[in-house]
Amino acid sequence: MLIRLKTIPGIGPKTAIILVVLTGGFERFSSAGKLCSYAGLTTMIRQSGSSVKEPPRISEIGNQKLRDLLFMCSFNACKYNKACRDLYERIVARGKSKKPALIAVCNELLKQAFCCC
Repeated sequence: MLIRLKTIPGIGPKTAIILVVLTGGFERFSSAGKLCSYAGLTTMIRQSGSSVKEPPRISEIGNQKLRDLLFMCSFNACKYNKACRDLYERIVARGKSKKPALIAVCNELLKQAFCCC
C-alpha cells in the first residue's frame, strides 16, 4: 500500500505513512467522498432564506492534521502531478483565488490516494 501511495506525484514517503495511519489503511471508508469529508475538505454552504448567503468554505470539522498535510503536499502536486496542475490552472483561470484552487488539489490528491489503495 505504501509503495502505491508513493507513486503519486506530490506524496512522499512520510506523507504516505501518515496517510495510512490517520485513515486506518483506507479501510474505514467506502468511497473517496467519505474520505474527503473525514479530512474536512468538502465545502459547506451557509444559507438561510434570502438574507444569509455566505461564500462556500471548507468544513472546520475534520482531521486537521490530515488537512494540513495535504495542503502542504498540494504545492508539490501542482508542479509534478499533471491532473492536479490542470485542475489548479483551470480554477485560477476562472478567476478564483489560489487558496480554493489548492484546496481542490488537496481533494484531488486524496481521491487519487483512495483509488490507489
